[in-house]
Amino acid sequence: MEDEEYRLDIVVRRVAVTLVAALAVAGAPGAAAPQTRVESAAEQDPAAQDPAGGPAPLVLEGTDTGAEVPPGERYRVEPVRTMQSPRIDGRLDEEAWLRAAVIDDFTQQEPSEGDPATERTVVRLMYDAAMLYVGVEAYDSDPDGLIATEKRRDSMRLLDEDNFQIIIDTFRDQRSGYMFVTNPLGAKLEQQVAQEGEGGFRGNSSNINLNWDGVWDVATRRTPEGWVAEIGIPMVTLRFPRAERQVWGVNFMRNIRRKNEQVLWAPIPKAYTLTRVSLAGTMHGIAGVNRGLDLRVTPYVLASGRQDRAVAGASLNGSGIGNAGVDVKYGIASGLNLDLTVNTDFAQVEVDEQQVNLTRFPLFFPEKRDFFLENAGMFSFRTQGFNRAADLFFTRRIGRSSTGQVIPIVGGARLTGKVDRHNVAVLNITTQASGSRERGTRQPGHNFFVGRYSRDILARSRVGGIVISKQAVGSLSGFGGTHYNRTFAVDTTLAPHPNMSISAFLAKTETPPAKTETPEITGNDMAGYFTVVWLSPSWRIYGEYTDIQDNFNAEVGFVPRVGIRRSKFHGEWDPRPGRWGIRQFDPMWNIEYTTDQNNRLVTRRMHHMIGTYFEDGSSLTVIYNDRFEQLDEPWEIHRDIRDPANNVTIPVGPYHFGQWNCRYRSDPSKRVYTQLGYSPQTFYDGTEVDTTASVGIRFTQSLATELRFERNDVDLKGGAFVVDLAALTFDWAVSPNVTLRTLSQYVSTTGQLSNSIRFNWIYSPGSDIYIAYDELRLDYQPTVGGIRRYSPWIRNRQLAIKMTYLLSR
Repeated sequence: MEDEEYRLDIVVRRVAVTLVAALAVAGAPGAAAPQTRVESAAEQDPAAQDPAGGPAPLVLEGTDTGAEVPPGERYRVEPVRTMQSPRIDGRLDEEAWLRAAVIDDFTQQEPSEGDPATERTVVRLMYDAAMLYVGVEAYDSDPDGLIATEKRRDSMRLLDEDNFQIIIDTFRDQRSGYMFVTNPLGAKLEQQVAQEGEGGFRGNSSNINLNWDGVWDVATRRTPEGWVAEIGIPMVTLRFPRAERQVWGVNFMRNIRRKNEQVLWAPIPKAYTLTRVSLAGTMHGIAGVNRGLDLRVTPYVLASGRQDRAVAGASLNGSGIGNAGVDVKYGIASGLNLDLTVNTDFAQVEVDEQQVNLTRFPLFFPEKRDFFLENAGMFSFRTQGFNRAADLFFTRRIGRSSTGQVIPIVGGARLTGKVDRHNVAVLNITTQASGSRERGTRQPGHNFFVGRYSRDILARSRVGGIVISKQAVGSLSGFGGTHYNRTFAVDTTLAPHPNMSISAFLAKTETPPAKTETPEITGNDMAGYFTVVWLSPSWRIYGEYTDIQDNFNAEVGFVPRVGIRRSKFHGEWDPRPGRWGIRQFDPMWNIEYTTDQNNRLVTRRMHHMIGTYFEDGSSLTVIYNDRFEQLDEPWEIHRDIRDPANNVTIPVGPYHFGQWNCRYRSDPSKRVYTQLGYSPQTFYDGTEVDTTASVGIRFTQSLATELRFERNDVDLKGGAFVVDLAALTFDWAVSPNVTLRTLSQYVSTTGQLSNSIRFNWIYSPGSDIYIAYDELRLDYQPTVGGIRRYSPWIRNRQLAIKMTYLLSR
């Protein structure tokens, strides 16, 4: 009966499409006849059935009716259910693949939007109770011209090569999705998308979780006709509603790198990326999937040793530890996931890449620890774009001191997911006491609680709120009372038009006195934010306003500056000349105007930019910033720890200065690629010249290196100084599952030379062996006999071996 109803539904839809097409043609004299392409095994052979006995899939593609038909109706596919699960080996020669649903009609987004793809791409879809299977045949008229040198897991370089991308909106909420990317070498990159990835600029968005690691499998191979990928995505990796037959949003994109051509199944205008799931097609009919107990337990064991040296010439003091812990992931409902962690350890996490800070405010470093990455977008509560003014929940405040020292995590729990139109994210985690009693730096442990809720309204809008609490625990919890810090906020995102979005939040903090004799911080502890964005294929325009009062104190957030009111307007036009090898110009202008709470100007920046993006992927950008800064307190811009006499301070006063910046980026897909930057500028009461350069070399498919150098040459009335930063990375990918990365960094102002080595073997999906080595050296020694000696000596070093094993039921 269900099969008959399904076939009747197909007939009804075809009749409806025909009637709409006929009316459209009748109403448009001289118009070409509409074209409807339907490909299905059932049509080619009415007796064709999938191995489970169900009907063969319908694939409705490219229906041009002249009327506004939603992409989800125009681009529709139903995967075949198979009882013969294929082996993921990069070969689509099993009989099951011959019965799979087929998609082979892709349309260009770049360079000629709307034109057919210049190379053929065939996608085959099927599933069984535990897995979704995607087969990709990427044909190429010049298979020797394929660009593929990247094997590393989660490398963004993968996006600069030939690749194939999938996005799946399992809740079909037109907001969120899971994204999977691979290339001809079988490299893997996955990410979670929230709010269609909006809220940023050129990929810089907190709504795109680049660091999420989902369990999936892929095998690829190159062929005389191009390349083939065979992909298996476990159902337990995805969250989806409980329904007899699933309806998911889905889209596919292929990057043909030597042509710098991007093609999609469901077309998306140039202003947007694949994350625009509201324009995705739909995948119907997945039924009878089995998530088992939806339980994944990942225990770990750790052995590590550490050596420290107080001063040059002293002996190294060593210590060793053994440790164990466990992470648990349990699907308590079809759309809700519970994560538990006990005795959490992040020994395998890569170290931060150093940055030079010549501003008065702290720099932002991204989160890299696994436990905080999955569904991180559901906790996001921040201002948008560059120069973030406020991020109310910043996970690096958990398990790290203000100086960046690691604070052990006792354990925690996290509940995240979606039920109908309700989005829920709850986190509770506790850290140990830290510091030294002898040195008077002992700090209490803390409990962190975060509760985030939002509800989807209308087509692409939502309303919600967040509660964030930091509470001291234990015998060191306070001076006559328990210290706490709390943040309360409400927010909304409205999308009244496909090209327009409106976002706003209102927040308040609570902080008690640090000591009994200190008055409680009350009043002037609120923050507000409002922005309107217009994004079309040719224009990007937005205006925003931020107000952060003097006593706003989000201790679990990232708020670099309080007591301000910031207004910003941005206008950007994207003309495409179609000549001279130029794909796009990017003239841009914005003004940022910041006052204190009394409306006195403290910062102003007028930003003028023109970017030129070439057909081969290279770019040239020229920027001029006209800046004003009011210093109300002396600012020590440079501290020389080796010779305090060389410290440099800028005095109080108003300063007006200008900055030129010219940057060139070569074609990033080449085996040798470079980035160059030169920035001469007036700077406060003097001058500054910044020079940056990087060169990367992909020696083979497995071996690559990159050298980055940055110099800041500053000459002020209070003194002159030079800051050098150098970083060298080395990557060896034996296979996508066996990788070695080294990172060496040197900063001249601190005299620190750090080396980090990470070896990772994924011996089965979700199970890893890590070997991590970190060392810190200083390049100077105390003055002896009036002579300062420079020779790198080891300050500390640590070796850790960690093994995890995924148990899944």
